[in-house]
Amino acid sequence: MRFMGYRRADGTVGTRNLVGVLSAVVCVNEVVEAIVRQVQGTARFTHHQGCCQTPLDIGLVNKALIGLGRNPNLHSVILISLGCESTDLAAVIEGIRDSGKRVEHLIVQETGGAARTTAAGILLAQEMVREASNATREPFPISNLVLGMKCGSSDTTSGLVPNPAIGVASDLLVEAGGVSILGEVTEFIGAEHILARHAANETVARDIFRLVERMEKRAMAVGEDIRGGQPTGGNIKGGLTTIEEKSLGAIAKAGSAPIQAVYEYGERPAVKGLVVMDSPGREPEILTGLAAAGCNVIVFATGRGAPQGFPFVPVLKITGSRTAAEKMSDHIDMNLSAVIDGDDTIPDAGRRVLHELVNVASGVMTKAEISGYVNSMDIYMRGPVI
Repeated sequence: MRFMGYRRADGTVGTRNLVGVLSAVVCVNEVVEAIVRQVQGTARFTHHQGCCQTPLDIGLVNKALIGLGRNPNLHSVILISLGCESTDLAAVIEGIRDSGKRVEHLIVQETGGAARTTAAGILLAQEMVREASNATREPFPISNLVLGMKCGSSDTTSGLVPNPAIGVASDLLVEAGGVSILGEVTEFIGAEHILARHAANETVARDIFRLVERMEKRAMAVGEDIRGGQPTGGNIKGGLTTIEEKSLGAIAKAGSAPIQAVYEYGERPAVKGLVVMDSPGREPEILTGLAAAGCNVIVFATGRGAPQGFPFVPVLKITGSRTAAEKMSDHIDMNLSAVIDGDDTIPDAGRRVLHELVNVASGVMTKAEISGYVNSMDIYMRGPVI
């Protein structure tokens, strides 16, 4: 099976060909937004970090921005900074340029304010989009796909249909030599022992348990039990009663392939196959982490209808709920509810999911891309704002 993608200098393959306009700090989000509004062919990434944070979290910001800039779906990058942020601008620029991409940098305090920076950014973005438009799609085997997996706004159908179907698609991709990334550590809790059985070796199994223990300790450090927030209110309305029940459905996305490695948030896998990435379950942070890890396509199962996509990685939304498919039709790409009705099977549904992912990787637009519901993103943080 093959898809039509964009060859990048570092050997990766893009499924989109956009100029990324990235915010180095929360203070310049408005400038980034203004540039992207005026130039077709650009994609923004804004967030709420980059200043007055612990060294641990600033380090996460730096790594995330480098990973996002290196994402194969971006042809080139414009980094916008204020001039007094804590973000290590030199490291971010160098990290992205190491992938062979053109990177330009505008500093609001040096350019002369938001208006002048916006004007300069618009002209620069126009030039870079024109350069990007020279790139053409070529055929590539699906072993060049890096699939991110997510579920959200889950209900009782999520663990029965779309998550297992994703598991089938993931297994097929892994069998073909691709990479599949499973996150949402909060949704391993209570089922981590089952997930650990997928581990390729004891080291990977221990790392899975370590991620869950670390996530629980973060909550306990502030005097809370993570089970007080999981399952969410929406999950409960959808019929899920315990975190264990939610987790059993969520880990179905892993399919049956062995887990080859465990990575930190936003870290790019160094191996092929199924891997685990540390991340929370909330959409803005996990989608950002998957994009920073190099995912060029994401599949997202939802039971009640979560609308979020990502600015420059296509997010395919699937559901097993006929109600969600009908009520949230402007957000749902695939309706797998026929499995619930008995007119379809999980293996067949999973094969169709992979087929549709290949179509999306080749340029078919997702509902989130068409509607523009892609911009509310953020970077995962572990400490306080100081």
